[in-house]
Amino acid sequence: MLAPRLKPRPIIHQVQGETPQALTRILDDGVNLAIWQRQLPAHIADFGSLLLSLNEPLAESLVLDLPSDDTEPNLHGLASGFSDLEGYEGFVADVSWLVSAFACLLGAKRIGLRLRVLDKAMCPRFHVDHVPVRLITTYAGIGSQWLKEGVMDRRQLSKPEAEPQDGPLIEQIASGDVALLKGEKWHGNEGFGLIHRSPQLASGERRLILTLDWLG
Repeated sequence: MLAPRLKPRPIIHQVQGETPQALTRILDDGVNLAIWQRQLPAHIADFGSLLLSLNEPLAESLVLDLPSDDTEPNLHGLASGFSDLEGYEGFVADVSWLVSAFACLLGAKRIGLRLRVLDKAMCPRFHVDHVPVRLITTYAGIGSQWLKEGVMDRRQLSKPEAEPQDGPLIEQIASGDVALLKGEKWHGNEGFGLIHRSPQLASGERRLILTLDWLG
């Protein structure tokens, strides 16, 4: 009897593209980052910039239980303190579209949403997420940073002295881009969650960031 042939592990890599279709590549074995390189519509980019210019705090978290039909997610009240700013409706519509697309792609019934204004690095050390997959997009300010496979020894994560100091080795997600990051809890991706971190911010610098988590 022949021994079963072991399937070789796919090479871990990342993909980028200029259409939303790029995000579907996160379902591929071996892909731990998929980026949709998009240009934010001007009215949404202006809304984000204006919101940051007000220098007001914003930290909201929602758990969205999604209906089985095509009903849009209920984002009533999201960032309502800024609802009088021009571009607010377009911003909420964009978030709603991202929630629906994320749910459709993954078959998710429950999604965790976080919308925050940050004035410092929330996770300044390179790390991996212990989730199946996370969506990250920065509406204003600089985007998150990540590393290609092999740039940093995974056994040295959380050790500052082991982190790359060479700028060209550190990749950056552009503001407005939509990224799907595989974490350690994606079946088949154990030990290969994308290594990433929040960018360091200069004094007075801020960013508006949205994250979505697949909760079930």
